[in-house]
Amino acid sequence: MADYQERPATTTTVIEKRRGGGMTMAILLLVVVVAVAAFFLVNSESRKDNAVESAATQVGQAASDVGDAAKDAAGSVKGE
Repeated sequence: MADYQERPATTTTVIEKRRGGGMTMAILLLVVVVAVAAFFLVNSESRKDNAVESAATQVGQAASDVGDAAKDAAGSVKGE
């Protein structure tokens, strides 16, 4: 017989923790920035649309006033 003892096999377990290196945080920050920018862009377009609508309404009212004034002037020339 042999004069040695059998040793149990030694196993080494390596546990590697996977780190994103901040990539997840960077992507999340990018998504937030894009969302905020989109909100302000849409809000800005809405304000421009409202301003154009208001201006068009004022122009329409002014044209109506001019038309009324022309009718009044034509009526006074005819002697009505």
